[in-house]
Amino acid sequence: MIRWTGLLDIIDHGRVRELRLARPPVNALNPALIAALAEALRAAPTEGAAAMVLSGAPGRFSGGLDLPELLQLGPSELRAMWTGLFGLIRAIATSPVPVVVALTGHSPAGGTILALFADYRIMAAGAYKVGLNEVQVGLPVPEVLLRGLAHLVGSRQAERLAVGGILLGPEEALRLGLVDEVAPLDEVVPRALGWAADLLTRPPLAMATTRRLARRPLAEAFDALDAAAVDGVVTAWSGPEAQATLHAIAARLGKKAHG
Repeated sequence: MIRWTGLLDIIDHGRVRELRLARPPVNALNPALIAALAEALRAAPTEGAAAMVLSGAPGRFSGGLDLPELLQLGPSELRAMWTGLFGLIRAIATSPVPVVVALTGHSPAGGTILALFADYRIMAAGAYKVGLNEVQVGLPVPEVLLRGLAHLVGSRQAERLAVGGILLGPEEALRLGLVDEVAPLDEVVPRALGWAADLLTRPPLAMATTRRLARRPLAEAFDALDAAAVDGVVTAWSGPEAQATLHAIAARLGKKAHG
């Protein structure tokens, strides 16, 4: 049975709960979707889910941040948005149950941020992109995201990808370790569900204890995320370099939306 919350489809597959982003057309992250996903992530283990899969629409996991909406926010609202986004990825990093991300298509920037701190990532084969392209739009990559990226691909590759704002196709992302598996689009979610279900066949205490130790660096990455760090992100977003680029992108998006 599918439960639709307005922004998410919640689907239980036995002990594995799928949280499917459902904010057309591209599952762009705005404050409402960020809050809904964070709430669903935190609630699932208390409601009996032993693992979770995050998925999106075929061809589009998430187009990243909803720039047109976010550019309308005032300073306090913007800070609340970033605080909420960092809280969401902290919930993924510290989830008491495994989280698999089924990258069902394009997943730049915000889409990649959701995947960085998961237990496993499966990406759709095809002309899709994943990566942190923040520098290309005038935003420095926060330290917590650099740590998450380095956990996956190593320090040198994390530097190269983040500083260059490089987006990768599926095969290159797999080669570097940014994703763990590439599959045909229609197999991405089933494989994610299968990976989670298979992990749950392990002796639970041994698996959970080892998982917690192995993922400690991800939880500790958030030690650097204090109020000053969030203020730094907001300041960078509001600066002239970022604003010029972000408004230009939002204008292009608006033209596409109106044909």
